[in-house]
Amino acid sequence: MGRKVTVATCSLNQWALDFEGNLERILKSIEIARANGAKYRLGPELEICGYGCADHFYESDTLLHSFQALRKLLESPITQDIICDVGMPIMHHNVRYNCRVLFLNKKILLIRPKMLMANHGNYRELRWFSPWNQLRQVEEYFLPRMIQEVTGQDTVPFGDCVLSTKDTCIGTEICAELWSPRSPHISMGLDGVEIFTNSSASHHELRKADQRVNLIKSATTKSGGIYLYANQRGCDGDRVYYDGCALVAINGDIVAQGAQFSLNDVEVITATLDLEDVRNYRGELCQPHMESEHKPCHRVKVDFSLSDDGDDIYLPTHQPITWHFHTPEEEICLGPACWLWDYLRRSGQAGFLLPLSGGVDSSSTACIVHSMCVLLCQAVEDGNSQVLEDVHRVVGDDSYRPQHPRELCSRIFTTCYMGSENSSEATCSRAKDLANQIGSTHMNINIDMAVKGILSIFSVVTGKWPQFRTNGGSHRENLAMQNVQARVRMVLAYLFAQLSLWARGKPGGLLVLGSANVDESLTGYFTKYDCSSADINPIGGISKTDLKSFLLYCVEQFQLTALRGGPTPSVDKTAYADMGMTYSELSVIGRLRKISKCGPFSMFCKLIHMWKDALSPTEVAQKVKHFFRMYSVNRHKMTTITPSYHAVSYSPDDNRFDLRPFLYNTRWTWQFRCIDNQVAINP
Repeated sequence: MGRKVTVATCSLNQWALDFEGNLERILKSIEIARANGAKYRLGPELEICGYGCADHFYESDTLLHSFQALRKLLESPITQDIICDVGMPIMHHNVRYNCRVLFLNKKILLIRPKMLMANHGNYRELRWFSPWNQLRQVEEYFLPRMIQEVTGQDTVPFGDCVLSTKDTCIGTEICAELWSPRSPHISMGLDGVEIFTNSSASHHELRKADQRVNLIKSATTKSGGIYLYANQRGCDGDRVYYDGCALVAINGDIVAQGAQFSLNDVEVITATLDLEDVRNYRGELCQPHMESEHKPCHRVKVDFSLSDDGDDIYLPTHQPITWHFHTPEEEICLGPACWLWDYLRRSGQAGFLLPLSGGVDSSSTACIVHSMCVLLCQAVEDGNSQVLEDVHRVVGDDSYRPQHPRELCSRIFTTCYMGSENSSEATCSRAKDLANQIGSTHMNINIDMAVKGILSIFSVVTGKWPQFRTNGGSHRENLAMQNVQARVRMVLAYLFAQLSLWARGKPGGLLVLGSANVDESLTGYFTKYDCSSADINPIGGISKTDLKSFLLYCVEQFQLTALRGGPTPSVDKTAYADMGMTYSELSVIGRLRKISKCGPFSMFCKLIHMWKDALSPTEVAQKVKHFFRMYSVNRHKMTTITPSYHAVSYSPDDNRFDLRPFLYNTRWTWQFRCIDNQVAINP
C-alpha cells in the first residue's frame, strides 16, 4: 500500500447564474486535476451556481438548475476515478443550506452543509441559508429523482460528517469556518482527520492575503495535517473581486500556491504529499483521547484510495515554498484591472470612457485600464485562447490579435478632458500627455457652451443669472455654478460613451468609468451626479494616500513619465480647506468609524491619544465634529454612488457593506456635548 497522495484544488472564475459556463469550468478543472494524477479535486464555494446569486437563492430555479448541473457532472466520463468535491445550494426539510457534495464514480458519497455562516461586511449568508448546527449529527437526504436515475441511490448522508477512504480521512471546512474561533478542523484533527479542505468565496481587500495564508498555516501547525484551499476568482456580478490564491499546505508549510490575480478562468493546483509526514508530526503533539469532551466524527466509508497500491517510494513530494505577497501598489494595479476586464467582457460593451482631468483619481483609473491592457496582451502571448476570444468579441474583429498594450488601449479606451473657462492649461496638458503614453483615444471637450445653455434656461424662467464668487456671486450661486459644470460633464460623458464609436463608424457602446476615491465618498466631497456618477468605479474603495503611492509605482512599472510631478500642491490645499483635514487623517477617521465601530464620542476618546503629539484635545474635538457633520450632511450621496471595486474594510458603500441612515440629525447634540464635557476638563 502506498502512502503518498496527489490532491488538487483550484481557483475558478465563476459567474452568478451562468450554469453553462460554470459547468464547463468545473469540468475543465477536474480534467486538469486527473491529468496531473490527482485522486481528489476541490472547488470553490457554491461553484455550480456561483457565489453571488444573492436573492436568486430564494428561487426554486436556482436549486433546480444546480441539480441539473450536478447530474451532468455525475454523468460525465471526466469525473470518473477521482473524488469530486463541488459546491451548490440544497434544500433539506424545506430549509436551504450552503453545501459541499462529494461524489465518486456516479455515486454521491456525502453532503456536508455549512455550519458557520459568513454574515458580516459584504456577506449576508444568513439571509439565504441556515447553518447546520447539529454537531456530529447526520441525517438521510432524499435525492431528487433526476439524481436517483444516475446514481441508483435513494438517500445519502447529510450533515456533519467526514470521508474515510482506504488510506486516509478527509474533512470539510467551508470559507468562514476557517476564520471562526470554533473552526471544525480543530476537532476533526483531534479525531484523526488528516486532510482538511476549504472551499471559499473570499474577496480581495488590500493587505488581506497574509491573514488568509497565516490562518491556514496556523491550522496545520497546531495539530498537523494537509490543508487544501480553493477560492473563486474574478467578478461574478458584484462589487467584490474574488482573488484566487488556491493553495496546499502541510504541517504549517505552504507547498503549492496559485495566483492571486490572473485572467485565467481555470487554475488548478496539485500537490503530492506523504501521509506519513502528517502522522509523524502528530505523533508527539496530539493526544486526542485526552480531550475530556471528545465526540468522534461520523465517518462515511468509501472503497477508494488516494494513494497508489504499488510502491511509491520514488514518487517525489512537494516541498515548502515561500509565499509571495504583492505590495499594496501591485494589488491596486492588478485586482481592479482584472475586475474591469471581467465586467467589460461580460457586459457586452466595446470598451471604456473616462473623463480624464489629470488629477490623482482619474489618472489612477486610467493607469488601471492600462494595466488591464498589459495583462491582456501578456495572456494572449501566453496562449490564453479564452482571453483572445473575449478580446475579439469586445473589439468586434475576429482577426485582431493585440500586439502591444498601447495599441489595444487605443481600441477599447477613450479618454476626454472636459475643460471650461476656469480650467488650467497644466491640467489639460497633463491629461493629454498621460493619454498619449497609455495609448487611449483622447478628446478635448469644452463644456462652456453647454453650461451657458443651461444657465440661459434658468435665466429665461427667473430673470436671474448666477455668478461665480470670483465675479461677485454669493456662496449659494458659486456652489450652484460649480454643480452645473460638474453635472454637465456627467451628461456629456454618457453622450460620448454611447455615440463616440458610432461617430467613428464602429459598433458598440462604452462603459463610463468613475474616479472618486473612498475618502471623498466618506465625506461626500464630490457633487452628486457629476463625473463620480458612472457605470463602475475601479478606485472607489481605495484611499487617496494609496492612490498616490500607486501612481509613483506606475511611473516606474509602466514608464508613464507624464505622472511625474502630478497635480499641483494647491489641489491638496483646496481639499484640506474644504474637508478640514488631510487625506491621511481622513483614512484614520474612516477606519475608526467602520472597523473600530466608533461614534463621535468614542472616536474622540481614541484620537486624543493617537494624535496627542500633533493636536490638543480641543483641536481633535473640532476635527471629529467637523467630520461627523460632513459625513451626516452628505450621507445621502452614498445612496446613488457608482458601484465601486471593494478594496478596503472602511468603505462607506451603502449598497451592502456599510448600512446606515441617509437622513441624520446633523447637529449630533448629545454626542457632541459628551465631547465638549471632556474638552472642558482637559482642553
